[in-house]
Amino acid sequence: MVADLPIQEAIPALRTTLVQGPRAVLVAPPGAGKTTVVPLALESEAWLQGQKIIVLEPRRLAARAAARRMAGLLGEQTGETVGYRVRLESRIGPKTRIEVVTEGVFTRMILDDPGLEGVGAVLFDEFHERSLDADLGLALAADAQEALRPDLRLVVMSATLDGAAISARLGAPVIESRGKTYPVETRYLGRPDRIEDGVVRAVQQALVEDIGSILVFLPGQGEIRRVEALLAQRVRDPAVVVAPLYGALDFKAQDLAISPAREGLRKVVLATAIAQTSLTIEGVRVVIDSGLSRVPRFDPGSGLTRLRTERVSRASADQRQGRAGRTAPGVCYRLWDEAETRGLVAFDRPEMLEADLSGLVLDLGRWGARSPDGLLFLDPPPTGAWQQAVSELKRMGALDDGGGLTEHGQRISEMPMPARLGHMVVQAAGRGEAGTATRVAVLLTERGLGGTDTDLVHRLERLDRDGSGRAREGRALADRWARLAGPGDRDDAPDVGLLLAEAFPERIARARGKPGEFRLASGRGAYVEPSDALARARWLAVGELGGGADRDRILLAAALEEDDLIAAFADRFATEIRLDLNAPGGATAVELTRLGALTVIERRIDRPDPAMIVEALVSEVKRRGLVALSFGEATEGLRARVAFLRATDPDWPDLSEAALLDRADEWLRPLLAGKRRLTELKDAEIAAAIRSLLPWDQVRQLDLEAPDRFEAPTGSRLRIDYGAEAGPTVSVRVQELFGVSEHPVVGRARTPLLFELLSPAHRPIQTTRDLPGFWRGSWKDVRTEMKGRYPKHVWPEDPAKASPTTRAKPRGA
Repeated sequence: MVADLPIQEAIPALRTTLVQGPRAVLVAPPGAGKTTVVPLALESEAWLQGQKIIVLEPRRLAARAAARRMAGLLGEQTGETVGYRVRLESRIGPKTRIEVVTEGVFTRMILDDPGLEGVGAVLFDEFHERSLDADLGLALAADAQEALRPDLRLVVMSATLDGAAISARLGAPVIESRGKTYPVETRYLGRPDRIEDGVVRAVQQALVEDIGSILVFLPGQGEIRRVEALLAQRVRDPAVVVAPLYGALDFKAQDLAISPAREGLRKVVLATAIAQTSLTIEGVRVVIDSGLSRVPRFDPGSGLTRLRTERVSRASADQRQGRAGRTAPGVCYRLWDEAETRGLVAFDRPEMLEADLSGLVLDLGRWGARSPDGLLFLDPPPTGAWQQAVSELKRMGALDDGGGLTEHGQRISEMPMPARLGHMVVQAAGRGEAGTATRVAVLLTERGLGGTDTDLVHRLERLDRDGSGRAREGRALADRWARLAGPGDRDDAPDVGLLLAEAFPERIARARGKPGEFRLASGRGAYVEPSDALARARWLAVGELGGGADRDRILLAAALEEDDLIAAFADRFATEIRLDLNAPGGATAVELTRLGALTVIERRIDRPDPAMIVEALVSEVKRRGLVALSFGEATEGLRARVAFLRATDPDWPDLSEAALLDRADEWLRPLLAGKRRLTELKDAEIAAAIRSLLPWDQVRQLDLEAPDRFEAPTGSRLRIDYGAEAGPTVSVRVQELFGVSEHPVVGRARTPLLFELLSPAHRPIQTTRDLPGFWRGSWKDVRTEMKGRYPKHVWPEDPAKASPTTRAKPRGA
């Protein structure tokens, strides 16, 4: 049944490669048959020695479909020779030799068993999608192969991968299959004003002009449902079956979408990128591509991952187009202008470069690695996102100061869910609330379960009532997680708002302004529709947000009681005092208790005592930064001098803004005694206070090694600018340096001063770090020019032997 598939021509070379070495890269275009043929072809290889083959797929739907296809080719049911394992479903039996799993499931497998006992080969299918789990899985498998399992075979399979690049990184040969595709006619329809209307028009046109079933690519579930509703109104033909296809659908509905249309019927499959690769939907001869995809994008600054609708890459557009030519010539309608294709980026960015890396840091910590260095990552984790993830995990108590896993972090890492939710569940289990916490985690990770109500409480209630197969699987998954985490719920129902706040403290929100308007603890605005019951809540714990330009839409939340919030989060509050020194009747103060950007408690204090005023002024400086103090020349000069010396000698103190704010109680607080405003501080006072941070021996060294002034031969004391971009710099009239035969230096490293030489009118002439060389060299040209411009001044031929001066020639000279 598979003898005519193009991948067959590559099988002999792949077998030979895996006999000779443990790694291979297989590049084959969509439809070549690699997903189903390769595992079956390798199953009888002698080097397997009776062990399993693990096949990784990027999505659950693809994993189930691939396993069923292979089992069907063997005339068996899944769970016999071929089985699959995904998060909500498993079909594995005692005779299973080929196990198809999602990439996330494989990560848990190898973390639980780094030696992969009983596994002889791991096949990474559709690796070109470059998911975070696939990149991590390959890095861990390669590490295990080198350290524990030299006999383990690794095969990276892809449709569009740069085979040479990964071959070089893996040290593995590349086997290529040319594949077989049928011609696809491409028709450009232009960009519609509203994507749903454009898609419906294209479907209507294809139903009239073309044959075969139609596969439509849309960015997300919302667009799919709107197109489905429009087609129900405009396409009345009973022979046309419309079938949605996206990740949150029940498995039965997904199977209906990918199965062949019954005889006499035409199917219109409305799909997300889930159908772009890994799947063959029988009977498709027409593709309609919106050119859009919804992708998660993580913002390290806010800590939020938002779904964004973006233009597809050229590689994705080509893959989508190719779906129309899998089994026969086809047609692809593109909802953009042909010229726009050249402007598409070549490939999708790897998820590693766009994702929240908290889970990656946690998984590597469990693996025993405190950094990604030394592991085989095709794209190293971005430094900013890595550090943000480390900081977040330390806040949770999952990492110690050295970056190692704590006991709490170990427990989180064992929970098969995102790190924040694992933290929530483990914390809840300690209070006997694991049952509710795991159901919250299921709702947050399994889109569509519990409905679409904004209120988390209502979704939990609906999940409990839902009798569908997917809901039953979701509840069973929550029960398994609860048993893994610890004790179930106590008799009294846990507060789901507090559970949610534990996972996302920066998304605690307080009402402001009109009903439905909220401000998050992160400082960003958010809203629910005014008609939503949660719009009247004073406090919310937010679990899911939809991105907006200046504020986010709250998609999932639970109400919080202020007293409960204060009791549960007391250790995370910060207290700040703000003064109003110009209030009628005398100075007043307000003590603010804050959670992030939110004020939880506000207390007015009349006639604050001097100590409170000092406290408020210190708080203001810490809040606004050093800009609140308006440093002058004395202070900035001191900081620049010390920074210059510290660059070559780390024993000098750090006077950066962060360091000074951290030590504000040492130098600033005493300075503010008796003051009522920051503006009362003089620059000289501030400089003296900061200078007090230097040990006594360094105070003397400072003036010797980095003097504030350069004394010219004329006696002029000129400021040295240690903060200049080019290094310590002095602006001086060139005549004042006559007679200098050795260039002045500063610091232990004997750094030459940079002289900015000026004319008698204080205009720049030249810069030099080698004054004797300047006298011997370009001085001749400078002298000629200066003599012409300033004939009344002395311009000697040999300035090294001349007397310095600040004056012109005497009259008559």
